[in-house]
Amino acid sequence: MVLPLGDLQRTQIVPFVTYSLIAINVAVFLIQQQQGDEFTLAFAATPYEITHNEDLEQAVPTEVRVLVHDQFGLHWERRERMRPHYPCPIPIRLTLLTSMFLHGSWMHLLGNMLYLWIVGDNVEEVLGAVRYLIVYLACGLVGSLAQIAVSPDSLTPTLGASGAIAGMMGAYVVWFPHNQIRVLVFRFITVLPAVIVIGAWIALQIWLGAGSIGRMGEGGGVAYLAHVGGAVTGIFVAFLFYDHARYIKTRNAAAEGWSVYEGPE
Repeated sequence: MVLPLGDLQRTQIVPFVTYSLIAINVAVFLIQQQQGDEFTLAFAATPYEITHNEDLEQAVPTEVRVLVHDQFGLHWERRERMRPHYPCPIPIRLTLLTSMFLHGSWMHLLGNMLYLWIVGDNVEEVLGAVRYLIVYLACGLVGSLAQIAVSPDSLTPTLGASGAIAGMMGAYVVWFPHNQIRVLVFRFITVLPAVIVIGAWIALQIWLGAGSIGRMGEGGGVAYLAHVGGAVTGIFVAFLFYDHARYIKTRNAAAEGWSVYEGPE
């Protein structure tokens, strides 16, 4: 198990947008806990609803693959299940936005917020508050669309900030590949460069995403292609602002009284 705990690169700003995003995600999750599945499913983004611009207001039948243990042993079977849906009080395609602030569990929320806390302040410092928020939302939107594109008729709702945060991670690893990140490796704490910690995570999402394409829409799980779409968007933006990121690194290094390594040209 490798768990990132934080980076060692300080910023010269107070990252108000990052803190606000974390607070909003936590607040929305608390509302989810109070309101239940009806609230969550109403504001999640369901591919079929997005591609057909149709709000599914009640449960609909769908086929799912289930693992069955019978006299023939373990095997997969297709069975019909009723997929719950609830009416959405806003235009259905706006759920592409609202779904970014929903989470499926405490672990889902805490994992996403941990990564946002680690990389968000550095990315916000480079982009500035307004651009940072725009890029964050754009990465989440592209991530959701990437997931929907491979299974446009899926009735499985998608939710979570993972696509947006993957975008922040993609920008971070382009701008700060040598930043040291404190990680928990099993029972030991050490530091590793961002290019290993974050780069390996992005590579894993691409590999898992490619392997999941044939199973899209069959049930719940991790939206790997949303991670890939968000990360690619963040990497693209990072190259647009690469020179400014170098300026920020040089400025911060001078303020701290240490040199900055840019790597081979």
